[in-house]
Formats: sequence, structure tokens, C-alpha cells
Amino acid sequence: MHPRSALGSPTPSAASRLSDSSRSDGSRQFTRNGSVSEFEIERPLKMNTSSPKRPGVRRRQSEYGAESALRASVSRLLTAKARPFTVTGHIPMDPASLVLFFRSKSGITHSLDFPINIDYDTPPALEVLLAACKPHPTPGFDVYPDRETVFYPANLPLTATLEIANHPILDAVRNALFPALPMGHYLTALRDKLEVMVTGARMAPQPRTLRNDGRVATICVTLPVHHRGGNMIVRDAEGVEEKFFGGGGKPSEVHWTAFLGECEYEVETIQQGCRMSFTYAVHLKTYGAAVDPLITPSEYFLDLLSPVLSLSRGRKIAFYLTQDYGVNPSEGLAESLVPHLKGSDSLLYHALKVYKLAPELHWAAGGYVWPIDRTVECGNDVLDSPTSLSSMGFPSVFGSPARSAKSIRGPLSYYGTPEEDDVEIMKIEAHNLRMRVEESGAIPLSEAEIFILSDWVPGPLAKERVYFVSNGELEKLIVNVLLVIYVP
Repeated sequence: MHPRSALGSPTPSAASRLSDSSRSDGSRQFTRNGSVSEFEIERPLKMNTSSPKRPGVRRRQSEYGAESALRASVSRLLTAKARPFTVTGHIPMDPASLVLFFRSKSGITHSLDFPINIDYDTPPALEVLLAACKPHPTPGFDVYPDRETVFYPANLPLTATLEIANHPILDAVRNALFPALPMGHYLTALRDKLEVMVTGARMAPQPRTLRNDGRVATICVTLPVHHRGGNMIVRDAEGVEEKFFGGGGKPSEVHWTAFLGECEYEVETIQQGCRMSFTYAVHLKTYGAAVDPLITPSEYFLDLLSPVLSLSRGRKIAFYLTQDYGVNPSEGLAESLVPHLKGSDSLLYHALKVYKLAPELHWAAGGYVWPIDRTVECGNDVLDSPTSLSSMGFPSVFGSPARSAKSIRGPLSYYGTPEEDDVEIMKIEAHNLRMRVEESGAIPLSEAEIFILSDWVPGPLAKERVYFVSNGELEKLIVNVLLVIYVP
């Protein structure tokens, strides 16, 4: 019995198969080896085109069609998932606690209790409300005044015990429609109008041009008034539409639907009952430099800042930020932190904006400052540099002063005492890092003519970290953030 080679394949070779068949009976047909089954997928397509195999071909085509349909369905699903333009839900509240207060044209204040079902009883206050409403600006329905959608005039007082600020609706809208909204940006809701639709009324498509108040989204809250029909249809800018049934004003539910500001919406015909809904305009507020901030510094703080600016006229001054933001200065500009400013940093930034100054954020480290349009880049460690440790006669394994001093002690020491070696190696490493910082575009603070303002006893500073390789070891450079302004 011959031993099998460790490098050989367990599958018999072609020559061995032919020799086996030659030793068999001549009338005996060639028997396929088990390894031939690997090629069954290829061989029928090339060699066998007989009719018995056609059902298999049709079966494969059917499977291919099913797979194509599955891929198309998955593609549509992922496309809708990638950019949703609507979100819906219900408000967890007792509809019986909802009361609507309004003042009619005669100056009398009325209250309307919920839930309502006009098929059994029509509250007198609802009739007064309908009499005070005006036709909705719906194009194409001027010839059907009995089918118009009406809304309560904005010049008449109207309030309700329902406040969406008391419910996590805006958080749901932010998570679903604005998931990439950075920290420091907030959504606010302003009540737009009260829309009322009775039996036979419908609302034609409302384009975004009718809502040119700068809103980023719209929220529609359907009040618990029983009705049938009146489904809402929302279309995005590409014509993709979604339909929301809204529960028909069930007395136990208060439904809401939100959609992006670029969408248009319409409401189908009310078949029975009455549909009442509040619409809210959702606006975006942020701490950014280009929009209105949410905070305003106090007069006391502005009075403390005033003499500092007065004594710094004609100079470029800077303050260190004190909060940590957990960013990598090598991956983004310091100016990108403006929407994320918090605490004392945000207070100082907006106080400088009150004085009509133009504050800028810069990365800074070791007496150097980077331009506003540059990130922190420490580069790679160059072994053949004339100032590297290896070129100065030290082994390349040196990574830190402690390791260097331990390795060079004894007769191989180039400088003499271990303490002198530690000092010299630290100087070499600092010089190498300084060269790499200057190559990345940083300049000394003295050349930039920036005067840093600090307290007698320095407090905590914002510390961000940049990783770099030095002598084969991964180290971190501590980078601060400077708030720089020029005082004219």
C-alpha cells in the first residue's frame, strides 16, 4: 500500500480514473466518481440540450424571476428606509381631558368638549365654530362652496388644553425625519391653523408654496371627532405618496402625522361626520453662527466683557475653550464645533456675537496655532531624518524617555549620565514633533500675533487628542481649542 502524500489532493486524478476504467469490464459503462458532481451545474448548459432537461431550465428561470422580484422589493424597501419623509403615531392621552376654547365674532367665549360624534348630537359650540370659519385656500374648488374645507381665522383667539410640547412628538419627528441633526439644533412647533371638514368636503393637494414660512416639517393632529373617510395623502418631491387613515376620529385615540416641509398633502372626501385637525409648523433653531441662537447672555456678563474688549482694541485676542467635545482634530476643522458649543464656551461665543464681532475657532498646541481652514496633522515618523533617534546613534526601539534611558545606560551611553540622556532624548523628540507640526501648517502664536487671555491661575482647558507614531510607538498629542477674535 503506497503512502499518500501530504501535499496531494484527496480527489483522485484524471489518470487514476482512466486506469481504473481500463481495468474494468469492456461492456461495463464508465461510472462517475463522486467528485464529478461539482460540475453538474456547468455541464447541462454546455453538453445536454435534450427535452427531458427543459423543465429544469424553466424551473431555474422561475427561480430567477422570483429572485429578481425579491431584489426589486428589497431595493424599494431600502430606498424608503434611507430617506423617510413621513412619520405617524398617536398621543397617549385621555380625549375627555381635551377642551377647545375659542371666541366668536361677537366676542363671546365658547368651549368645545371632546370626543364628539355629530351623528348622535351636534354641540352648539361646534355650530358657532363652523359659522366663524373661513374657506380654506384650496385651488380648484371655488365652484363647490358646500364642499370647501374651512379653517378658524387666525385673528380670533383660540386655545386648547392639548400642547404637543407636553408630549414627545418633536423627539419622534427628530429621530425619524432628522436623524443627522447635530447637537445644538432643536425643533420648535408653532400652531398654524385649525382645519374643519364636514360631510362631502375634501381638500385638494396643498403645495409647499402655500407654506412659505421657512418650516422644515408640518405636524397634523387629528382631534377625536368621529368621521368616515378623510384619509390623508402625503407626497414627497419625487411624487412618492403615502396614505394615512387616521383612525376615523376614534374617541379613544388622538392621531398625529408629520411630514417634511418639501411635501404636499391632501385629504380625501369626508363620507360621514366631521374631521377636525390642528396643523403645526415645525421650525429649526440652532446655536450656529448663521442663524438666530436660542440663548442670550445676561446683562451682567456683557458688562464684565465690555472692559476686556475696550482694553484690547486693535489686537487679536483669544480665549481657551474649557469643555471637552470628544472630536478628533485630525478629522475636522475647529470651526465645526460651533453648533456643539456648550456651557461657558457657548456663553462666551454668543456674548462676542452680541458685540458684532466675528469669533473664530482654531486648533492650538504647544505654542502653535493652526489656520481656521486646516486640521491637525502630525504626519509619519521619518527614520532617515537627520534628527531622528536612530540617526543620532540611539537604537530604533527607543519610544519613550524611560525606555531610552534604560537601554542606553552603561558603556554604550552616548551622552554620559542617564539623566543627561533623558533630557537630550526629550529634546530630540520635541524637535521632531515641532517639525511635523510646522509641516502641517501650524504657526507660532507670536507670529500669528494672538494674545491669549487667561486667569491668574489657569483653569481647566478643552483637551482633544490626535494619534501619531513616534519611534515606533503610538502616542497622543493634546490639542486645545482657541476662540480668537479681532477687536477693531
